Amino acid sequence: MLKILVWFCLCLLLVALVSCSGSLIAENQFEYSFEEGQEGWETGFADLPIDYDPATYELDSGWGALPSGLDGNAIYLSGHNRSDDLFMFLKTQIDGLKPNTNYQVLFSIDLASNTPEGLMGIGGSPGESVYVKAGAVDIEPEVIEASDGYLLMNIDKGNQASEGEHMINLGTLANPNIDLDTFTGDEYALMTLDNQDRLFTVTTDTDGKVWVIVGTDSGFEGSTTVYYDMIDITFSEE
Repeated sequence: MLKILVWFCLCLLLVALVSCSGSLIAENQFEYSFEEGQEGWETGFADLPIDYDPATYELDSGWGALPSGLDGNAIYLSGHNRSDDLFMFLKTQIDGLKPNTNYQVLFSIDLASNTPEGLMGIGGSPGESVYVKAGAVDIEPEVIEASDGYLLMNIDKGNQASEGEHMINLGTLANPNIDLDTFTGDEYALMTLDNQDRLFTVTTDTDGKVWVIVGTDSGFEGSTTVYYDMIDITFSEE
């Protein structure tokens, strides 16, 4: 009876771990579908004034159903880019890797946007001027108060089209699956972005952990809402 009780408790613990941290679908491959919740991912905003006006920036994030016409749930982030450089991100910590080890990282992200290719906008296109970035680092990515009066990241993410040490560009929110000729702004469609042509390298910390961060770095001076439907991350030891 005691053995059965112990086995049952272990099964419950395994289910809880999977629900909080995504599914380990192969060795060093982690998949997050967000069907049941945020699965341990946190959201945040940077590159805006410390004393920003919440009413004008319209920042929002959370978990819920995909927009009308799409099935399933997702993590969403939304904001109005009043600072000409709004960064909206989500992050999580991954463990179980080898300590102090170099890994090549492959990101594959399914996201929903409502911006077709070829749109014009204030400061830039709402599609081509909103860059989707991904990266991994051995410290927690955090928003800090800088001396210039802005909320900035404590990691090097680059700036809009330019990449940083800790994040690379996967593409933009310009969605090839939305027809510009019939565009209304209400239609969202899924698309996939990845870095198969150029893997990213990270070194784990002394406990075999890394932080993963995904986000949009915007030059479009308007409102953007993006839904993250699935994030797949594969680590390959160098």
